Amino acid sequence: MVVQFQEIFVVGLPSRTDRRDGMFLQAALSDMRIEFIDGVNGKDIPDKAIPTTFERERMNDASLGSWRAHMNAIQEVVQRNLTSALILEDDVDWDIRIKRQLQDLALSTRAITQPLPHSKLYADPTFPAPSKESFTVVPDILFNSLPTTEPPRISPYGDNWDLLWVGHCGMHFPFEDNPVIPKGRVIHLKDETVAPKKNIWTFNIPFTLKDKYPEHTRAVHHVQEGVCTLGYAVSQAGARKLLHELGLKDVTDGFDILVRFFCEGAKGRKYHHCLTTQPALFHHHRAAGPLSAESDIGDHGGGFREKGSTDMVRWSVRLNADVLLEGGTDFVDQYPDNSP
Repeated sequence: MVVQFQEIFVVGLPSRTDRRDGMFLQAALSDMRIEFIDGVNGKDIPDKAIPTTFERERMNDASLGSWRAHMNAIQEVVQRNLTSALILEDDVDWDIRIKRQLQDLALSTRAITQPLPHSKLYADPTFPAPSKESFTVVPDILFNSLPTTEPPRISPYGDNWDLLWVGHCGMHFPFEDNPVIPKGRVIHLKDETVAPKKNIWTFNIPFTLKDKYPEHTRAVHHVQEGVCTLGYAVSQAGARKLLHELGLKDVTDGFDILVRFFCEGAKGRKYHHCLTTQPALFHHHRAAGPLSAESDIGDHGGGFREKGSTDMVRWSVRLNADVLLEGGTDFVDQYPDNSP
């Protein structure tokens, strides 16, 4: 159990035995126990099993298979009545210090979602929902001086969340003019697990974290326009809502975009409490070998990668496997501050 997620599920095709070997090794080296949820070949999903309320073209098989595999993982959370679960894709990697990172995340999410002691007020005045009188910008809450809140009863991450989006390819801070999403954010300065600015990137422009804050800053806030579902946690309440909103309503987009709709209350979905961290905690591992092996959804073409790497993770578990297996502590930092 990693910082009190009841289970950790990994979504992946049974045929990708290379990825299963890697994930089981990474998990063992991190003192984590994982369980695989088999990926789904989209061509095996009949049209009648794809929710739709209007006539449209069928999505491509790869995207449909990804959606159904993730829904099967979420369904498992509901069926087993798990308090919470972490769901990962099978090509991710993480930092050797993941447990500390998750502990810091829990402290941060509680700060912006748990009520203040003996009060119905919150440190974030725009939570749980901004009012018309709410400020569009609220002061940053610094990690080193977090407010005291009511202790959570259900989860170390707080009692008021549906989804924690901890693995992604990009995320915005909540837009100032968004009337639904709370604006509070926790800022962790001098986080040594964060790679230098020159080594962090996003699909979401502008990259406010990089543009506004100093080197080695981590932010925790509510979700806005997330991309890629490399890793996310769901509460039991959140899993039930996801089954309702993404399993039984129109499947019009890739799974990550559907999760975005779920979080933001878009495209016929209700708003839900989703939190995230920038940079993410789980990132793509790009193994040495043919580029065509990189994805089972998109085409990465020909070519060959001579050296493996992991996006934005400093002390990569995968890339430090030799050191960890020998019980060493002289870890390789992929992104040292003094690198050219």
